[in-house]
Amino acid sequence: MNRPVSSTDLHDAAPSGPRIALFVEDGSGDWHARRLKRAMESRGAHVVTTTLSSCAFDTSCASGLDIPGFNGMLPDGAFVRSVSTGTLEQITFRLGILHALRESGVRVWNDARAIERCVDKSTATFLFQKAGLPTPPTRVVETRARAHAHLASDPRPFVLKPLFGSQGNGVRRAEGPEELPPPEDVGDVYYMQHYLRRADATQFEDWRVFVSQGRILSSMVRRGKTWITNVHQGAEPIAHDPCAEMSALALGAVVAIGADYAGVDLIRDQSGKLMLLEINSNPAWKGLQSVSSADIADTLAADFLATVIKAPV
Repeated sequence: MNRPVSSTDLHDAAPSGPRIALFVEDGSGDWHARRLKRAMESRGAHVVTTTLSSCAFDTSCASGLDIPGFNGMLPDGAFVRSVSTGTLEQITFRLGILHALRESGVRVWNDARAIERCVDKSTATFLFQKAGLPTPPTRVVETRARAHAHLASDPRPFVLKPLFGSQGNGVRRAEGPEELPPPEDVGDVYYMQHYLRRADATQFEDWRVFVSQGRILSSMVRRGKTWITNVHQGAEPIAHDPCAEMSALALGAVVAIGADYAGVDLIRDQSGKLMLLEINSNPAWKGLQSVSSADIADTLAADFLATVIKAPV
């Protein structure tokens, strides 16, 4: 079995600090994971960087789980940087590992429930509405025929988003039902949201607010030359101090999802009303860090380890 591990087996080393599993995209981890690992280790934690795909359910282990680097035992905490893409069966398996860790008393950031709610945009939108948080008018349906009927009944432009996706990938605008993508491009599920920007807009911006442990950690304006304003897509990050309304909306979104930390995306509609767009349970923060005075990885590590130490083992 492929079992990428970035440090010595923790139980062989008999560590005195908390034992942490850091789940990443691949065995080495990205820029974010490396910074998190360094910050956790500076606080005395012993960190194994590995992947969820390398884990196993195993009845020969006392814990029922085989997490690389833990010799059949459980970590004290798990921080999830990535679940990784895969088949439905693979994703279900990896989320099952996270569910099992939580049920075993391991503190998981973010746990599988929060990840599932964030990854599925339809569920997140439903929970926002249920919590009374303002969101753009949205309809999500199966089949192109039902999506066609909805767009044909409303002359306004819509934004079409993949149900599962991030960083602006796969997002498109439709002026009418004839611009709907084919079913195979969206898994035959159509997430349709009113396009909120003015038709004559030449500057496009929205806000990313980063939340950890019930407080605003940092924030930025994302300003782009096109209506898709993700930094990953070329938008410029600009330092920003969120107003009270933005802060309350971002914090409310995190509570509605049940996340420990998250990146929350906000936008103003054509009338200037603040709206909640999306929430990300595994947010990137490289662009935000470039304009923030806070050390985001260091603060996340401190917040996470504080909850691990308090959690029953």
